[in-house]
Amino acid sequence: MVDSQPTIYDVAQRAGVSTATVSRAINSLSSVRPATRDKVMRAMEELEFVPNAVARGLASGKHWILGLIFMHAPIEGNVLAVEEASLLYTDIVIRGAESRAAKKGYSLLLCGVRADDASGMAPLLALTGTVDGMIVLDRVLCDDDAVELARRIPLVLLAGKGDSNSALTVRVDNEQAMRSLADHMVSVHQVKSVGFVSGLDDSPDSVARALSFKAAAEEMGATLRDVDNLKGDWTSGGGEAAMRARMLLDDRLPQVFVCANDQTAVGVIFALKAAGLSVPEDIKVTGFDDITLTRYFHPPLTTIRQSGSLLGEVAVDALLATIDGDEKIQRTVVLPTELIVRGSCGCVANADPIPDLFEVVARHLEVD
Repeated sequence: MVDSQPTIYDVAQRAGVSTATVSRAINSLSSVRPATRDKVMRAMEELEFVPNAVARGLASGKHWILGLIFMHAPIEGNVLAVEEASLLYTDIVIRGAESRAAKKGYSLLLCGVRADDASGMAPLLALTGTVDGMIVLDRVLCDDDAVELARRIPLVLLAGKGDSNSALTVRVDNEQAMRSLADHMVSVHQVKSVGFVSGLDDSPDSVARALSFKAAAEEMGATLRDVDNLKGDWTSGGGEAAMRARMLLDDRLPQVFVCANDQTAVGVIFALKAAGLSVPEDIKVTGFDDITLTRYFHPPLTTIRQSGSLLGEVAVDALLATIDGDEKIQRTVVLPTELIVRGSCGCVANADPIPDLFEVVARHLEVD
């Protein structure tokens, strides 16, 4: 004989409260005292009681679902490149957001869009009746579309300048990151000529990194010529193609190429080595992101560390604060970065521990 599943009445009896209190505790309503809610949660755990999501939605007016919208890779006909562009950094952000959402009692609904989709904003507008709020990654929305979408649903942007009056923005400190990198190259390595390999032109993060590095490097006495300002597409293949095209020109290379992300740097190093050049002896290369594999390359990659999973976690916290009507939430949350020095810039790195960046941020933000 199969045991019957525990009910809300069983939970109420175990916790010594009313069924109405159990319902309010499950839906995280502010009218329930923290001690009472903890007692209800313990009773649920002991009984292995799983709330019915549909019933929760009817009681609270919520779907208990958050949308996360990302841009599909813009590459056609190259399966490996598409997988690379889609699954590395974006996947880390998604994992962080999903983990944080689950802890808060929400599911995460993923939606990929394409830049050439003729339906425009229609897929996103259709989701507004399904999710309680949306997290939107880099390049998905233009400013006008973000304003329109934010009128309909709570919205968090994971990129941009942070000047939106309608949506919250969570981003990394691109400006300080590139300044620290420029300072290291000029002050430590005495570099005078620099190059930059960007991501996509319509990416706010790529634009911010390019402008910030150029301004900082030139302020410190280095030169970035137009011929050394290369266009990539965030992928290793794009970085390789940009560097191969640059080496076809009858013009000296700069002392360093700073790349908008690690994947681009991997392709740049591949192209340089294929041409018989040595990194860092002949030319230095740096990245941005600190994806795991790059510390195991030869040489290990000097880069800017940001936490994609932390970005996803903080975005969920910001979105839930908006959904819950928290008027104290910051309109723009800027997450810290860290310069990680390894062999590709010519330095000999020491042990490379990975700090808990969430603890760093928690000291500055009101994040659980």
